[in-house]
Amino acid sequence: MKTLTVATRRGELALAQTQMVIAAVKLHHPDLEIRIKEVTSEGDRDRRTVLWNLKDTGFFTSRLEEILVAGEADFAVHSFKDLPTRQREGLTVGAVYNRQSPQDCVLAREPVDALERLASGAKIGTSSLRRVAQLRHLRNDVEPVPIRGNVQTRIRRLNEGDLDAIVLARAGLERLGLTDSISFTFDPHQFIPAPAQGALAIQTRAADATTNEILAAIDDPQARAITEAERQVLVGLRCGCHAPVGAYAECTGETITLEAFIADVTGAELLRTCTAGPVSSARQVGAEAAWELLEAGGRRILDTLEKERDQGDINT
Repeated sequence: MKTLTVATRRGELALAQTQMVIAAVKLHHPDLEIRIKEVTSEGDRDRRTVLWNLKDTGFFTSRLEEILVAGEADFAVHSFKDLPTRQREGLTVGAVYNRQSPQDCVLAREPVDALERLASGAKIGTSSLRRVAQLRHLRNDVEPVPIRGNVQTRIRRLNEGDLDAIVLARAGLERLGLTDSISFTFDPHQFIPAPAQGALAIQTRAADATTNEILAAIDDPQARAITEAERQVLVGLRCGCHAPVGAYAECTGETITLEAFIADVTGAELLRTCTAGPVSSARQVGAEAAWELLEAGGRRILDTLEKERDQGDINT
């Protein structure tokens, strides 16, 4: 019996996602034993730093990558949206799995069914500058509030009454069985998700042919194409994963269509584009979207964001 070790962050959602991957792999390899190695990431240790003031990437993933490189695990399970676009040397994404419900959703203390129903001045908790910019663009009278912690911690803070609403990824709530707490879900064409949101990336050592062959059984080619297109927007903009940037792709037959945006931190200026092409050219579709955003004013927005981040205080 072959045994593999999977590295994962601690936390209920990370473990639930890892168990999903293990169950999927064992459907194809029932005699395989998979052991879990729990790892504490920098992002799990530091729950005070506001994410949009970070310059570095890999806040939630670098420790798992170190475990892989050291040979202490055979693969790692990441929320794909957390994984930097520039991978550590020697590592690869062996499988893209379960692109599920990429939308953002709102949990509110009072019953509401749309963003327009929230009261003026409502305090909305989020750790994402992308979400802040879109909230501000759609409702410039609400107040985004930085919030850190796992899903349960954020829901508890909402219930304690110092926030009127919070924004979370729907996929995480589905995987934790917490969809009853959702007030409403955004249309991803209106409120664009993070690149690769909802998908799981199974990262491996590129030279580990045996493990890569095992994990290839759960790779979803369509999810891989969609996430490649979306993540290429970040590559083309060279902005990392903490900028107010979103990308959402869909496949229809052999065509992939991508919507993307970049905004200033206040949401007053929000630039959008839509590109399309063959699924086989998914990365090129993403690259074209990035170029169009840069040409439309994205370079100026990114330069301003970089200056504000250097000062250590991005004012939303």
